[in-house]
Amino acid sequence: MVITRLRKLFTIVGLFATLSLSSCGYNSMVELDEQVKAQWGQVENVYQRRADLIPNLVASVKGAAKFEQETLTRVIEARAKATSIQVDPDKLTPENVQKVQQAQGELSSALSRLLVVAEKYPELKANQNFLELQAEIAGSENRISVERRKFNEVTQQYNSKIRSFPNNLTAGMFGFEKKGYFQAEAGSEKAPKVEF
Repeated sequence: MVITRLRKLFTIVGLFATLSLSSCGYNSMVELDEQVKAQWGQVENVYQRRADLIPNLVASVKGAAKFEQETLTRVIEARAKATSIQVDPDKLTPENVQKVQQAQGELSSALSRLLVVAEKYPELKANQNFLELQAEIAGSENRISVERRKFNEVTQQYNSKIRSFPNNLTAGMFGFEKKGYFQAEAGSEKAPKVEF
């Protein structure tokens, strides 16, 4: 009889624990965490698209702009650095996101310099392959901007969920940690100066 009562008690406690976990937001935190990881994957996808276009762009410019080796070298080095930084989606801390953003920012800056330098070469500006690559790079930059915005949106939803009460209690118990955002680079509020 005591064993039967203990079984009933354990069953009730187990049922209560299961119901309280389902209503404490754990499942929605897992869902949001997965959305952040999936969106991070999409950000990496568009970065890879841009990185894949760069060798073709460099080859096109190299043929026409023989004297711009320093600029080409900067682009190649920035691409290598940007593609070497990998962040585990489970470790999207603000610091790790900042490292990726910094490397990608250096690549964007090097690409901008390359495109400005390329404007000095009339034969290059008239080359259809170069024009198509230039359009693809611009399209990639737009895609990157869109995917970063989406990443920040799902990260904001996730961070809000794990920081609000009573979800913060569950988040603390199960190790859900705040994710990092993409942020504007220092000085980006000023319009860039383009000179030919």
